[in-house]
Amino acid sequence: MQYFVVMIDYGRRGREAIVDPEVTRREVVARVTSGEYRNISFIHEIVESTVQDITADILSEATLPVIEAEEIDLQAARFDHLRDLRKHVADEGDMPSDHDELIRG
Repeated sequence: MQYFVVMIDYGRRGREAIVDPEVTRREVVARVTSGEYRNISFIHEIVESTVQDITADILSEATLPVIEAEEIDLQAARFDHLRDLRKHVADEGDMPSDHDELIRG
């Protein structure tokens, strides 16, 4: 028989051991990733009569990959938008005066 023990530390309020023989390793990882399990003291895997501390393994599996956001050049995007507005003004003739201020920047 295999099962997992997840010890949650609530600080002054104490600790709670979550033991569910039907929870798989994949489900434990999913619960850590989702944030359902927070402030984890340890995670033990019990197989037959042996106990292994697998906290580091589960936490490393549960970490989300770091995806760097592309750098956005907001100034260039603003200039592109203004250029497009100027094109439309040239194509359509005069715009109302409230849009003229926007185009001039």
